[in-house]
Amino acid sequence: MGILNVTPDSFSDGNRYSSVDAALERAARIEEEGAAIIDVGGESTRPGAAAVEEAVEIARVVPVIEGIAAASGVAISIDSSKPKVMAAAVAAGACIVNDVYALRAPGARACAAASEVGVCLMHMQGEPRTMQDNPHYDDVVAEVYEFLARQRDACVKAGIAREAIVLDPGLGFGKGLAHNMMLLRELSRFAALNAPLLVGVSRKSFIGRILGKPVDERLYGGLALAALAVTRGARIVRTHDVAATRDAVRMVSAVLQGIDP
Repeated sequence: MGILNVTPDSFSDGNRYSSVDAALERAARIEEEGAAIIDVGGESTRPGAAAVEEAVEIARVVPVIEGIAAASGVAISIDSSKPKVMAAAVAAGACIVNDVYALRAPGARACAAASEVGVCLMHMQGEPRTMQDNPHYDDVVAEVYEFLARQRDACVKAGIAREAIVLDPGLGFGKGLAHNMMLLRELSRFAALNAPLLVGVSRKSFIGRILGKPVDERLYGGLALAALAVTRGARIVRTHDVAATRDAVRMVSAVLQGIDP
């Protein structure tokens, strides 16, 4: 899953792809590098980011999604928590809703069910503006697991097909360094949820904290974590660095699955 932020303030590539032409050029590059999904986001979820009105978010993402859909058959995901944005994105050509709030906003589950799209439910403690203000867990793996199980069941009850649901433990979202490390170590425990697992580690601040690297020098750390996540059951890797991550994942998959001589 290649990341395409069409925002002026995302933590890694803010304002680089905020024009439609630049975004479409980047989308073509993401697909060329081997992404199976392009995840389009119009509102930053970095800590401290300002909220964005629905109309502004729609104006940012819809022309980009329409342009990608017109030029390519790649799967398009909308990274949003707002039902009206989700509906507009699906009408424009998106086939997946990727929601950091796990479809908990009023009307979000009904919108996803009516649209008959794939959904990704992510765990986050708190909300983006304050999520990194001293997050606390008694047992982070158990609490994230239970949250994802509850939200999946609520979505199925709302009419979303079980096989359409992907789960994301939300690394870096309302979690301290030790929480992220524990989730990565114990990622295989989430296989018991019987749903594809998505992991996003690309350029995350906890990589910078461990390696002492700024955001534009975290590629190698992110590749190591992506490879580790795949060995522990991740089936979708969300990344800014598609070509390098695809190579890393293909090599790990070749070892895990075996290749005939």
